[in-house]
Parts: sequence; structure tokens; C-alpha cells
Amino acid sequence: MTTTTRHQTAAQIFLVPAIIAVIIAFGLVSALLGDGIWDALSWLALLLPVVVIAYYWLRRTQPRR
Repeated sequence: MTTTTRHQTAAQIFLVPAIIAVIIAFGLVSALLGDGIWDALSWLALLLPVVVIAYYWLRRTQPRR
């Protein structure tokens, strides 16, 4: 079995977490300042980390082929 090492830059490592943080910040601000459709958008934005965690948790618990 050979393993390959992938080298990533700091921008590649932190890009997705930074995008998720911006979406969460948008969700928090829209929940505080908006009403109506903004409430729905804030729920969707704040649901994102739960969905990401569930996806990777379920992916890890499934047996590999």
C-alpha cells in the first residue's frame, strides 16, 4: 500500500471553513435584522453547519468497500 502526501496551501485549507463562516454570519445578521423571507434565509444559513457535520459523520460511519 502506498500513500501519497498532498501538500495544500493555507488558502486551500481554510477556503471552505471561511465560506461556511461567512454564510453563518449572514444567517445571524439576517435573523436579527430581517423579517419574513429573511427568517427563512437565516434558518437555511444556520442549518448549513448541521448538514455539513451530518454529512461527514454519516460518511465516516459507513463501511468502506
